[in-house]
Amino acid sequence: MSGPPEPTDKPFVRILHLEDSRVDHALVKFALQRSQLASEVVLVDTVDDFRRELQTAHYDIVLADYHLPGFTGMDAWDVVREMKLEIPFVILSGAIGETAAVDAMHRGVSDYLLKDSMHRLSHVIARAIEISETRRAKAAADAELAESRRRLAELAEHLQTSIEQERADIAREIHDDIGGALAAVKLDLAWVGRREADDEIQRHLGSAMEMLQHALGASQRIMMNLRPPILDQGLVAAVLWLAAGFERRTGLRVIVRRSSETLDVPREVQLVAYRTAQEALTNVSKHAEAGAVDIDLSDREGVLTLEVSDNGKGLDAQALRKAKSFGLLGLRERAAKVGGWLDVSSSPKGTSVILSVPLQTFSSNPDNAARAGEEPHDQGDFV
Repeated sequence: MSGPPEPTDKPFVRILHLEDSRVDHALVKFALQRSQLASEVVLVDTVDDFRRELQTAHYDIVLADYHLPGFTGMDAWDVVREMKLEIPFVILSGAIGETAAVDAMHRGVSDYLLKDSMHRLSHVIARAIEISETRRAKAAADAELAESRRRLAELAEHLQTSIEQERADIAREIHDDIGGALAAVKLDLAWVGRREADDEIQRHLGSAMEMLQHALGASQRIMMNLRPPILDQGLVAAVLWLAAGFERRTGLRVIVRRSSETLDVPREVQLVAYRTAQEALTNVSKHAEAGAVDIDLSDREGVLTLEVSDNGKGLDAQALRKAKSFGLLGLRERAAKVGGWLDVSSSPKGTSVILSVPLQTFSSNPDNAARAGEEPHDQGDFV
């Protein structure tokens, strides 16, 4: 072991030296003293001593000879990995072939140095420690980022669940209060109309009945958007209903192709597919300038696939990447919650939104049903 370190601005380094030659150990200490690296060097020459030192003391770096009695420096490196230690490891050998050196680097060793280049030792140590610290900092930052993303995902899921519950409450209030009141007013107006012969009053009653019927239709449409009961009839029926309503509102031709008239799909997946189709059609009406839309729906090979394609002007890559593409992000989040994924492809000939959900994977994971829930539709577009 070297003597007490002299005062220096350089950081103090604790080194574990695995070496069976006392002469080479002395050369290491001499090289470090000449480079004025403040250090403490502890010598071990067996695997057991090496393991014990790593378990009982803190070291900043390991220097290991490659050829040792009965084992190699790579055996020592395996010990470090077995103990799951994040510590720089440098092979310091008098003779190591190019193949062995390359293999050592591929297996994760920090660096290697020939003993006849001992004048470079302090530089190699400093570089290995710096790289190791950088990796640790990156790993810590990655872990923190992953935790932040996890918490944001949990927050987003909580907000979506809360919004969906609020949507259900609003739909129920519209049905019970507004819908009931409008229906009652309609009955009263009809009663008045049957008993009043004045033409002017009849004209006003007719106008009022038209407005009332419009309000009833609007309230029913809002309720359907908030909480689609059509899904109780199955995904195919819901997509057909959605396509028919889109055709009536926009005048665009919509062709729906399906692998069968009924698809055996869990309700959570049905809702994700329905919302995806709804968002895609909203985007078509707002941005695509399309003349026709094709919807393909199938459950072949155990995978639910929904593809909504248009023949519009397409979307450029910048539009898909822009910061406020929350609709697209929401679709991908919905797909991920049921174990699926979403692909969006676009060209000047049109845009395709493709949802894929492995049904077997979803049904085999009991957490999916609880996590998917009924998620909100924000009436926005995904670009």
